[in-house]
Order: sequence, then C-alpha cells, then structure tokens
Amino acid sequence: MRRRFLQADVFGERPYQGNALAVVVDAEGLTTAEMQAFAHWTNLAETTFLLSPTHAEADYRVRIFTPTEELPFAGHPTLGSASAWLTTQSRIKAGADIVQECEVGLVEIRHRDDVFSFKAPPLMRSGAADHQVVAEAAEALAIHRSSIIDAEWIDNGPGWLGLLLRSADEVLALKSPTTHLSLGVAGAHPPGSPFAYEVRAFYSSNGVTIEDPVTGSLNASFAQWMISSGRFSAPYRVCQGRAVGRNGVASVEVDENGDVWVGGNVAVCVSGEIDL
Repeated sequence: MRRRFLQADVFGERPYQGNALAVVVDAEGLTTAEMQAFAHWTNLAETTFLLSPTHAEADYRVRIFTPTEELPFAGHPTLGSASAWLTTQSRIKAGADIVQECEVGLVEIRHRDDVFSFKAPPLMRSGAADHQVVAEAAEALAIHRSSIIDAEWIDNGPGWLGLLLRSADEVLALKSPTTHLSLGVAGAHPPGSPFAYEVRAFYSSNGVTIEDPVTGSLNASFAQWMISSGRFSAPYRVCQGRAVGRNGVASVEVDENGDVWVGGNVAVCVSGEIDL
C-alpha cells in the first residue's frame, strides 16, 4: 500500500545538522511487527507512525520506534511528527498549537515559524541514583567517580540516568560507552557562552549503545532537573551533537504555570510515498 512519507531534520541550527526522523503519515492498518521492521530498515534513531487519535483532545496519535524497540515518548520524534502532521493537513490549524497522543498521554506542542516546542511530560522515574549505579556509569564512561558531581534518574520514557560533570569540555571528551544504562551527560559552558550546558545522550537498547545526535526527551528531563535544583534559570539554550559531527540546539523556556517547554528548528527535508 502506498503511504505518505516524510523525513525531517529536528533541532538542527540549519537543515541536515540535527537529528533525522522518518515519519509514516498514513499508518492505519500497520501491525506492530510491520512498524518495528520498517524502523529497523530506516536505521534512524527513531521512526514514527501517525494514526487517528483515541482522545477527543488529540489531533493525532503517534507510535515511536527505534530500530529495536518501541518507546512511550521521545522528544525529537514528537517535534518532527508534529511538523509532518501539520505539513500534510489541508487546512492549517488556527494558532498552530497541537496536541499529540502517545503512550505517556497527551503532549502539548506549539508551533511558531519553523520552531516547534513541546511541554515536558512528567518524569516516570526520578530521584537520586544509588552509589553502585553511579559507579557503574563512571566505569562505563571510563572516568573517575569523582568526575560526576551529581546523578539523578530523569526518566520520561527512554530510561535516562542523568549525570552532571563539571564542564562542557569534560562532556565532549567522553568516549562512547558500552552499557545497559541509558546515560544522559551534561556539563556547564563557561560564563558568557551562548549555551548553558553541553549534552550527550548514550541510549542503550538490547545490549547496544548508540549516541543520539540531539535528544528532546533528555533535554526536557535535564531541564526539569537543572531548573528545579536551581542550577540554571530559563530561558536558555543547550547544544548537543558536536561529538558526532552535528550542530543541534535546544531552547528551554518555563511558562507562567511553571511548565518546562523544549523547542528547536524542524525542517522537512524529504517528502514522498513509500510502499508499506
């Protein structure tokens, strides 16, 4: 069956500098196995499938797959899917505010020009990580335990363990680990930098660890942690991807209700049809 298909670049300062996302727009009728097989074939960090919503408040429902598993939520697939949905509508939605349905529930999305932002969902797991887990993470990253100045569970779906190092340079110097833990690592840039901190994301799935170029879910949960702990005050910008040859930028804002919003540029780079 021919289905509409888009590929977007998300969080890139310019197109092709962020994180690529494949989107199957007309996904009705596909089985979970077929979705997973196609996501494995695209071999991108994530592939999404747009479906009719089951909640009256939602504009669409999305299922999110890595090459090896389905995720309840992820950030760059949320923004890229919202852009794909909006691109394929015959009528532009007034105000261009969007509600996405996914496994974690309803996620609010804002659209202003080429910038999409999502409201960070509540954490599924939070709190301090125990000493043994932090020591394991340090060993996997080949750094001394004392290099980690704080560690928290900041899981909003992908299972992130957040680690805070002393500086952005220390984060950029890390070697990619092999671990069953999904590690998000951040370190502050010096005063006067246009960015608050540098982020790297090492996602573990079925025994394989990959570095994600730019990660919305991790930047959302990091922002919730950094702001609530008083380390940073929004609005600010974060950079990610330089270690893998990308130039990703995520913006962080807090609204009048205290909710964290994470946004970035989205560019639809490929459009057409697939036989699936």
